[in-house]
Parts: sequence; C-alpha cells; structure tokens
Amino acid sequence: MRSLLLIMIFFSGKVFYGQNISAKELLDSTIAFHDSNNQWNTFKGKFEVITERPESSERSSMISIDNPKEQFKLKVKKDKVVYSYGFDGENCVISLNGSPQITDADRKKYKLTCERGNMMKDYYTYLYGLPMKLKDAGTILDEKVETKIFKGKEYLVLKVNYEEGVGDDVWYFYFDPQTYAMEVYQFYHDESKNDGEYILLKGLENVEGILMPKNRAWYYNKDDKYLATDILKR
Repeated sequence: MRSLLLIMIFFSGKVFYGQNISAKELLDSTIAFHDSNNQWNTFKGKFEVITERPESSERSSMISIDNPKEQFKLKVKKDKVVYSYGFDGENCVISLNGSPQITDADRKKYKLTCERGNMMKDYYTYLYGLPMKLKDAGTILDEKVETKIFKGKEYLVLKVNYEEGVGDDVWYFYFDPQTYAMEVYQFYHDESKNDGEYILLKGLENVEGILMPKNRAWYYNKDDKYLATDILKR
C-alpha cells in the first residue's frame, strides 16, 4: 500500500507540473530538446528544402546559414530557372541563372529584389530556427501555457505575439507534453476571422546538432485546405 501511494504521488506530481509549467520553462524545455547543446547562435550549416504543391512543379531551395558571420545564401531551382540571394551582413547579391546581370523585365517577373531576398532570409531562418528564435528580442510570450487537443492529440501550447515593427500575426506553438518536441504551429492575421494557417511537423532531421522538422505540411485554418509540404534533405 505504501509503494502504491508513492507511485500515485509521483505520477500525480508529473501531471501537476505539466499543467502548471510556465511559458519560460516550456520554451527552455523545447529548446533543450531541439538544440540540446545550445548551438543555434553559432550555427553553420547547409540543407535543401523540396517544396511540393498541388498542381505545381517541385521547387528546390538550397539554404546556407552562418549565424556568427551573419551570412545567408538561398539558391532556388524551379523548372528551368535558377536564382539566388546572398547576404553578408547588410550586403546583398542576386543572380539569375548564374549571372548577376539581370534585366529589369526579369527582376520584375521573378521578384528579384534585395527586399524580397531579405524577406526570404527572415522566413527560412525563423522557421528552421524554431523554437530557438522565440528567444529573439521583440517576441512576447503569453504567460499562460494552455493545454489543447489538436487533431486528436493533447499538447502544451505557447501563444506568441510580437512587438510593433517585429510582427503582426498571432502564433501558437504546440509541444508534446512528454518530450517537449515541437509538432505543430499555427498563425492568424485576425484570429476572429479564423484566417491564417497551421503547419503539421513530422519527423526530425539532425542538422549540425539541431533537430529540425523533416516535413512541414501547410493547411488553411478556415477549411483545412492543404497548401504545400516542405521536405528537408541533407
């Protein structure tokens, strides 16, 4: 009877902690899972992302990130077109089919501007830098950790807003309550309209010591319409 009582206290303690974990504790726990050696700030790595969309040809994006040197490179191949962005600090270099000489017509056709390149840099470093990027300045963590059931599974959920000038959307991040692995994220432009998208993460790929999502499948919040899948390859 005494052993049974101790077991009940132990397990009730785990449940109690899971229900009352703070936002900071949850964030620290999921970072410990995905970046166990705290390497994101010194991350240097290269990986490929294959994007599959309904009724569209496959797109390959070769991504190179060097956080200490503030360098980023993106090389995109789709159909017979190859374009790239290279950032070294604030310096930006663009090429089309291997040449930096790009006509105004082609710049407009393929949206080849440093502004768009910077947007793509932020996009890839944010998504593949999660959950570590939730430590960035301008990120506002809701103090309350929610418990939600999403697609039949229970998760611990962090709600995130951003300071003005950093971001306008509201994000929710879903973590496995046992391992703290990040398995879903979701964003809204206007939550009252149920707009925005949710992203299902499946599988993990070890990229220079960081566990990144192998597959990311994108859906609309409003009607669960499938949009695309990003597949990470080494």
